Amino acid sequence: MSKPKLLIIVLFQNLGEEYPYYARSPAPPLAGALVAGLTPPIVDVELHHEMVRPINYNTDADFVALSFMDYCSPHAFEVARKFHERGKIVIAGGKYASTFPDAVIPHFDVTVVGEAEQVWPQVVEDLVNGRHRQVYRAPFAPPLDNIPPPRYDLVEPVFPVVMVTETSRGCIHRCSFCQLTVENKPYRVRPVKDVIRDLTAIKTLPYPKRKLAMLMDNNFGGDIEHAKEVLREIARLKMWAIGIQFSFDCLHDKEYVDLLVKANCGMAFIGLESLNEPSLAAIHKRHNHVDEYQQLFRMLRQRRILTFTGMMLAIDEDTPQYYEDLPDNLAKVSPSSILMSIAIPIPGTTLHKRVVDENRLTDTNLANYDGDHLCFQPRSVTAADVFRAYKRINRLFFSIPSILSRWWRFVTAYSGEENPAVQVVRTILISVFFFSLNYSERDHANRRVYANASLSVGKSEAESAKKRR
Repeated sequence: MSKPKLLIIVLFQNLGEEYPYYARSPAPPLAGALVAGLTPPIVDVELHHEMVRPINYNTDADFVALSFMDYCSPHAFEVARKFHERGKIVIAGGKYASTFPDAVIPHFDVTVVGEAEQVWPQVVEDLVNGRHRQVYRAPFAPPLDNIPPPRYDLVEPVFPVVMVTETSRGCIHRCSFCQLTVENKPYRVRPVKDVIRDLTAIKTLPYPKRKLAMLMDNNFGGDIEHAKEVLREIARLKMWAIGIQFSFDCLHDKEYVDLLVKANCGMAFIGLESLNEPSLAAIHKRHNHVDEYQQLFRMLRQRRILTFTGMMLAIDEDTPQYYEDLPDNLAKVSPSSILMSIAIPIPGTTLHKRVVDENRLTDTNLANYDGDHLCFQPRSVTAADVFRAYKRINRLFFSIPSILSRWWRFVTAYSGEENPAVQVVRTILISVFFFSLNYSERDHANRRVYANASLSVGKSEAESAKKRR
């Protein structure tokens, strides 16, 4: 007798499916593979990432689980409606469902609130037995031990990196724009042996995909000694390259940096956010210091670690002069690539409360809370200033001469003592990621951001005119 089937979909299209945007991400989000790994074997499981392919509403699955963040919530409600029309039982989970369950519950048969590990197996058993509840609430900030490995075998092969895992959850910092501050959960770490088990869990993957991994921590290094222990063990695996996300303050620990190199960290995502000290203070990112950026990026280049860095516009202390100087200052700092975004007033954050209290919110459609739209009026610049700066920075930073210059600076900076053959192979591998990152970010700006500029500027100007009246 065949088992019931569960389809897990990680949503991505926030502006509808008629004109979808598919991302050139090197790795999938962790959520889908993790929930698949938690699922008991009483159902067959299929995993679908909407960032790389459209949804098939004619699936033969009995149950459909949707994982989504704030900006995908309007889309999630529409997707649930379409599956309900086809007689499917639909389950909601993810950050938005956990943070604002009252907004989600009316649209779904089941809503999972909180981290899924301790409740998901029961949800699946109840679904199969026809006795599911409307809401399942997980314990607040449970321990992270004994979490099964993610189902890497279900991840679409289009992703160059399929092994994604985490060594911790949360962050020790309290940046005013960050979704993690809404619930204020403590920083927690996983047992090191569980992390290593995740990275060695699948022997059926193609060999190259067993040698590449991404650690999806919000801040790998929030517990610096635990991070070092993880890196020591990863070094024993002799991975070709791993990607890690951490904050700048971790780089003050020399042993941490040395261990990144020994573990073959090939890419670091770091929240740069701004090159303006008052803007950093405004978003409570006081662990970043602009006068250190150039030195730290040079150090990482010398260790052959790509730097993919978040850059944010529309911070309240931004000024027109700062935007004018920013392309030149970015060129001096020289990160390998940047992820440009416009500040998002995520509901529940300090930033959202401030712009609402000051009557500066110009857009309440959560579908636009994606970093590509301007949803509030900044204090010291206009909407036109923001989009003009965005376009100019992207045009200059992602120009062919600029990309080639940064690549050459990167490949010639290495100061290690590797075997020459190994050095050539790693340089080629990391260069592929370098060009892929820069191309995908340039493409994202062209296809997703510039089209929103006139709409956001128009809304902002209309709101300003209304207030003047």
